[in-house]
Amino acid sequence: MRIAVDAMGGDFAPREIVAGAVEACRELEADLLLVGRETEVRNELKHHATAGLKLEIVPATEVIVMDEHPATAVKRKKDSSLVVANRLVKEGTATAVISAGNTGAAMAASLLTLGRTPGIDRPAIASPMPTRTGVSVLLDAGANADCEPEYLLQFAMMGSIYAEKVLGVKNPRIGLLSIGEEATKGNKLTLAAHQLLAESKLNFIGNIEGRDVHRGACDVIVCDGFIGNIVLKLSEGLASVLMSQIKEALSANLMSSLGAALIKKSLYKMKSRLDYTEYGGAPLLGLNGVSLISHGSSNAKAVKNAVRAAQKAVHESVIQKIADAVQTY
Repeated sequence: MRIAVDAMGGDFAPREIVAGAVEACRELEADLLLVGRETEVRNELKHHATAGLKLEIVPATEVIVMDEHPATAVKRKKDSSLVVANRLVKEGTATAVISAGNTGAAMAASLLTLGRTPGIDRPAIASPMPTRTGVSVLLDAGANADCEPEYLLQFAMMGSIYAEKVLGVKNPRIGLLSIGEEATKGNKLTLAAHQLLAESKLNFIGNIEGRDVHRGACDVIVCDGFIGNIVLKLSEGLASVLMSQIKEALSANLMSSLGAALIKKSLYKMKSRLDYTEYGGAPLLGLNGVSLISHGSSNAKAVKNAVRAAQKAVHESVIQKIADAVQTY
């Protein structure tokens, strides 16, 4: 399989994107297409040993930056690295696309170029969420601020397939994010969605509350994109503050530093579980192709792990399985 990587997307592009692509080729035996301004990409590749690696540059003369209007930029910049990367998937040259660039533009480019899966009303961002017991997936994490109950049912179905096929969870538990565990708690959207989920064939366990998100109460967390994006950003911010405060406390004095040395391995393990770079990217589910959206500040490690996630999604035929499942829900 060949994967198209938007080499110009992200806060540290193309340096970190290229470095991550090289690592992926070396460690994961990936076959990658680096899409971007050829001169800039080649200059970055000079810093790496690439002999024998399956790494090819696909020229693209334009770049969509972070502050551009997503839909307008995608329509106007036909030769941008993001649009060209998606086009490679559409044409069959690549089997997946990865971008750490403008999230809205990444969604627009994939939706306009690849199209929706038949039967899916709205694609959703499925974001991995670290929990006490491992990892769950939250969707929608920001693609759809306004939703209908039927959309949440579709999110649950797509999330269930992704959790099973990519994360390796058997019979994933579906939880609906609400303001109380009781079926009667919530707004009009969650009340209607609860009824649809309860009547479905999914392993729906009922409502979960915000405090349950990181407890591992379920494997798939379902909500609209407005709430999902707030939960995601709140979790990222809280994890960053906690790690910063722990570091500050452990370096406050000599005794604290000695104690830190004793628990160093445990601290690194905890940091690793909370680190977004470990997960690489969030798939945009509900499209006719594999599209992963990575964090804007992705480093080489995040890019490598995004490639890993894309490989698994392609290998497990997630897109086809979602298309098949639509007929039964």
